Amino acid sequence: MSLYSTLRNALQLPKSAIRYEVVKRCMSEHRTFPLTPTRWQWKKFKDHLHYYMMLGVIPCSLGVLYANVFVGPATLTEIPEDYEPKYWEYYRSPVTRFLARYFFNDPQQDYEKYLAFIFMEEETRQLRKLEKQIKQKMAERNDYQAYYYRPVAAKYHRISREAADQLESIRGD
Repeated sequence: MSLYSTLRNALQLPKSAIRYEVVKRCMSEHRTFPLTPTRWQWKKFKDHLHYYMMLGVIPCSLGVLYANVFVGPATLTEIPEDYEPKYWEYYRSPVTRFLARYFFNDPQQDYEKYLAFIFMEEETRQLRKLEKQIKQKMAERNDYQAYYYRPVAAKYHRISREAADQLESIRGD
């Protein structure tokens, strides 16, 4: 049974009502090649994701698991009188102690860096305030030379004057 007769029977139309719009293919099968966008980028992303999971996340998680199962959390003990604990020894987890010791700064060091930053900013603020006062006084008194005035170096003027005198003596005026 052909497509034409199936369509005519389904619609129950007379034979003359259906136009011959159906194109018959003269091939053995109906195979088409569907055009789809490439998935290469997605597959490459998944490959990289799996690679870095194997390379980084799995070993790190195994290390954390080992530290928590076999080393365990820190416990409080008596401290000898002559011993001063390091800053990383105050953390409970072994992973946090490791990170604090080898990757993060000492809190005291961070505090001192912050104090140094505040000190430099205060010095800058005072210098700007002084500069503003100086410019204000210069405007009040109508000074023509600013505090940044640098007089002309006379060295090159002397050299050019000596050259001019020499040329004048050679000419004989």
